[in-house]
Amino acid sequence: MTQDTETALAAIRTAFPELAAIDGEGLRVFRDALRVMEVPPGTVLFSEGSECQAYVLVLDGSVRVQKISESGREIVLYRVERGQTCVLTTACLMTSAEYGAEGVAETPVKAAVLSAAAFQALLDASPAFRRFVFTVYAGRIADLLMLIEEVAFGRVDMRLAQALRAHARRDGHATVTTTHQALATELGTAREVVSRQLKEFERRGWVALSRGRIEIRDDAALRALGT
Repeated sequence: MTQDTETALAAIRTAFPELAAIDGEGLRVFRDALRVMEVPPGTVLFSEGSECQAYVLVLDGSVRVQKISESGREIVLYRVERGQTCVLTTACLMTSAEYGAEGVAETPVKAAVLSAAAFQALLDASPAFRRFVFTVYAGRIADLLMLIEEVAFGRVDMRLAQALRAHARRDGHATVTTTHQALATELGTAREVVSRQLKEFERRGWVALSRGRIEIRDDAALRALGT
C-alpha cells in the first residue's frame, strides 16, 4: 500500500468513521479501487441524463445537487458536504438509472472516488460497507421527503428564515454572501417572491440588505419564525 493510499484511507476514516469497520476482502477491494479527486468551484460533477460512473465520498467542500425545470426554474434538492455521500448517485448505481439532476461544486471539493464496479464489489464483499450505504441512503431519503413537504406546504417566509440562518452557520458569520436569485433557487420559488420577503424582513429590522450581501440583525426573530 502506497503512502498516498494510506493518507487517503486515514482521511476517509476520519470523515466517515463507519467505514473503519471494513475488513478482509472488502478492505482489499476498497484499498485497491480508491482514488482521490480535487475539483475547483463551479465544476459540474454530474449532469441530468448522464450515467453514474462512480461513488463519491466527500472529504472536504460542498456539492450542490439541483433540479432544473424545462422553463429554467431551479431548486436545490440538497447539498453533499464533508462526511456525506450523494443519495442520487447511490440510487443510480444500484438501479443503473441515469441522473435526474445535476451536481455542482460550490467550493473547492476533495473527495474519495470508487468506480461503479468497485462499488458493486464492495456491496457484495463487505457487510460494513453495505450497512453504511443503506443507512446513509435511508437518512437522505427522509431529508428529501421533508424537502418535498416544505416545498408543497411550507411558507416561504419560514423557509427563507431557515435558509438565511443555515447560510450564516455555514459561513461562520452573520453576513450572508448570496443573491436573491440564489436563494430563490434554493427554495424553489421566484426571485421576486424572495426579494419581497427580504424587504419585509428588512422593514422589521431583522436583516440589512446590500448588493450580494444580507446581514442578519436579529437572529432570534428569524429563529422564532423558522420554527
